[in-house]
Amino acid sequence: MRLPLFPLQSIFFPGETVPLHIFEDRYKQLISDCRKEALTFGIPVYINNGMTYGTEVQLVEIVNSYDNGEMDVTCVGRQVFRILSFENQMPGKLYAGGTVEFLDSVNDADKALKKTVLDQIYRLYDLMDVSYAPLPLEKFNSYVLVHKMGLSFEQEYELLQMPRESDRMLFMQSHLESTIAMLNEVNRTKKTIEMNGNFKNFDPLDFKDFNL
Repeated sequence: MRLPLFPLQSIFFPGETVPLHIFEDRYKQLISDCRKEALTFGIPVYINNGMTYGTEVQLVEIVNSYDNGEMDVTCVGRQVFRILSFENQMPGKLYAGGTVEFLDSVNDADKALKKTVLDQIYRLYDLMDVSYAPLPLEKFNSYVLVHKMGLSFEQEYELLQMPRESDRMLFMQSHLESTIAMLNEVNRTKKTIEMNGNFKNFDPLDFKDFNL
């Protein structure tokens, strides 16, 4: 499939709301075309001086229009794709485009795995003293809280390329386990440091039967 492309050094996931400020002429034209022709467009991730994977998005609303033609728009993420070919300008257009293939998303994560990962996310938030509203398990998937669990940009990009929900969940579980273990160690160290210099009550030791 051929898609108009809007490369960014950002990662968006299916189902995610995508806010964009449009100020370049080529992307003003792109948004105009999306409105007139009900087009979708792709946001390929610019990483390591290249672009291979990205997310197709659909224009939802033009929130603000400015006198100079700039716009604030919201879009929604749809499907992950891989770029097969890229052209800096589509024929007769200012914006880039290319041929892409969509990744078939496989929803194969079981309820027990999803609950484990969601519970770990809550545990992480508790350790970091971050407030949260509990999310019903049936509404939880790997994309819902992916930006809110401390993954690096590179880790998010790795997860974006995974077509199976079970693989994405296991990837998140591994990250959460290591992060929680690290935070527990930091908290233990903090408590140890805070004890230094304070008066302490020690249990008396009984040396009555001690022999060297």
